Amino acid sequence: MDGGGSPERGPGALRDLTALLQAAGPGALRELSALREPVEPGELRDLTALREPAEPGALREPVEPGALRDLTALLQAAGPGALPELTALLQAAEPGELRSAGPAALAGLAAALRGFAAPPRREQDGAEPPGRQRDGAGPPGRQRDGDGAGPPGRQRDGAGPGRQRDGDGPPGRHTPPAAAAERAERAGAALLLLLRKLEGARQPVPLPVLAHAFIFAVTHKDERPWTSARSRAVAQELLERLVRAAGCGSVEEFLRGKEGDEEGRFGAVMGLLKQELTKDTWKCNPASKDVFSWALLRVSRPWLCPHLERVLPPALLLSDDFQEENKVLGVRCLHHIVLNVPGADLCQFNRAQVVFHALYNHLYSREAPLLQAVLLCLLDLLPVLERCQRRQGHGRATSPWDQVLQLLLTHMEAEHRLALRRVYAGTLPAFVTGLGILIVRHLKRLERVILGYLEVSDGPEEEARLGILQTLQCTIEHAWPRMPCRLPVLLKALLRLLWDVHTERGPTPEPVRAALLHGATQCLILLDHCCQGRVKVLLAGLHSSCEENRLRECLRKVQEST
Repeated sequence: MDGGGSPERGPGALRDLTALLQAAGPGALRELSALREPVEPGELRDLTALREPAEPGALREPVEPGALRDLTALLQAAGPGALPELTALLQAAEPGELRSAGPAALAGLAAALRGFAAPPRREQDGAEPPGRQRDGAGPPGRQRDGDGAGPPGRQRDGAGPGRQRDGDGPPGRHTPPAAAAERAERAGAALLLLLRKLEGARQPVPLPVLAHAFIFAVTHKDERPWTSARSRAVAQELLERLVRAAGCGSVEEFLRGKEGDEEGRFGAVMGLLKQELTKDTWKCNPASKDVFSWALLRVSRPWLCPHLERVLPPALLLSDDFQEENKVLGVRCLHHIVLNVPGADLCQFNRAQVVFHALYNHLYSREAPLLQAVLLCLLDLLPVLERCQRRQGHGRATSPWDQVLQLLLTHMEAEHRLALRRVYAGTLPAFVTGLGILIVRHLKRLERVILGYLEVSDGPEEEARLGILQTLQCTIEHAWPRMPCRLPVLLKALLRLLWDVHTERGPTPEPVRAALLHGATQCLILLDHCCQGRVKVLLAGLHSSCEENRLRECLRKVQEST
C-alpha cells in the first residue's frame, strides 16, 4: 500500500466509484466487493484497467447473477452511480438470465430501488429533519459510523471541499424535494424495466417484487412534497404495469386476489410495511401512513378478516396521534375495519372494546371533521358491542349507546359553534333510532336540546335545524307514550319555528325553507296521533284566524291528517 496506513474513504472515493460504474463492464463489478473495505486510490486505479473500449454502460458479456447482486449492494450503499449501470444491465439481460438470479436477489433489487427513492426521513415526532442528518437517522438497516459503515474518522457533510451534492447521498439524508423527485423518477423507470423483463419470461413475477413495486408506486403516484409531475407519471405507469403483471384487472383484485384464490398480495404489502408502522418508526417515513391507508381502504369483506391482526394496531396508532389529520385518517381506517370484519372477530380478545375506548376519547374533541368521523364510526361499532354484550349475558342497562348519547347531549346543550352543532344534529337521529324505546332514559335532556336547536338558525342550509326536526320525529315514533305530557312545550316550539321560517327573509334558499316547513308539519302530525287529536283541537282556532296562506296550508295538512 502507499503510505503508512489506510486513508479515510471520503466523498472523493464515491465520485471515482460513480465514474467507474458508468464506464466499466460487468467484469469490474465482481471486483467492487473489495470496496467495502477501506479503499486506497491505487486500488481504484487498478480497477479502471478493467474498462472496456465500448460506450458507457454497454454490456458485452452475458449477465451473471453476481453482477445483479453487486449492483444491488452498490445501490443500497452508494446510490446514484449504480443506476446507469443497472439500467444497462436490465436492458441487455434476457428474462431467463434475470430469473437465474433467484427470487431473493430480485426482491433485494426491488427493495434497494424503493429505498433509494424513499422520501426524506423525518424525526420520530414527525418534525422535519435539520439541515444535516443526525447520527442514526438513516434508513432502517443502515449501520452507523463505527459499526461497519465506514472507517472511523469519516468526514461528515460539509467537512471538506469534496462533499456530496444534495440528492447524491444515500436515502434518508435531508434531500431537497427536486432531488427526491428525480430519484423517484429514475428508480421508477428501473422498476418498470425490471417488470417488463420479468413478464417476458412468461412466469409469475415474484411476490416480493410486486409488493415492493406497489409500495413504491403508491408512495409517489399522488402530489406530495417529494414528487413531481414526471415522477407521478412514472409511478402511475408502474402501478398499472404491476397490476397487469399479476394478471389482475384492478388494484382491488391485485390486493385481495382473484375469486377463489386463498390469498392476494395485501399480506405481502403489510409484511413489508410492518417495520415502518411501529410506534417508534411510523412518523419517520411520511409516506407509510398514506400507503397503509390507501391499500387498506381497497380491501373489503371477506378478504380483510385474515389480516385483522396486522391492520388494527397501525389504525389505532394513527388515531391516537396528536395531529388532527392523522387522527381523522386513523378513525377512517378503524371505520373501514369495523365495516368489513365480522362482529365475532371484532369481539374476540376484546378488540371491539379497545376500538370503542379509542373512539370515545375523541368525543371530547373540538374539531368538526374528527368528530364527524368518530360519530359515524361509533354508529357502526355500537351494534357490534351490543350483540357482544348480549352473548356474554349482559343486559341493555350497560349498553354503550346510553354512554355515548349522554355525553353527546351534554356537549350539545352548551355548544355554540355552528360547525359542531351541525355535526351533532346530523348524527343524533341515528343514535335515537339505535336506542329505540330506551330513549325515554334521556328525554329530559333531549327535550332541552331540541328546543334550543329549533330556536337558533345556523345559516342558509339550516343543517342543524333540519337534523333536529328529524331527531324529534324519531323521538316521537319511539317514545310516543311519553309525548302527551310534553305536548304544550313541543307545540309551542314548532309553531314558533313555522312562524320564523315564514317571516324571516334571509339568505335561506327556498328549497331549504320548504324542507323546514315540511319537517315541522310532520312533527305536528305525529304529535297529533300520539295525543288522540288534541293538536287539531288546539290548532282549529289558529287556522281560522291565520291570514298567511303558507301557514294556513301547513295547519290544514295537520288537520286533514288521519
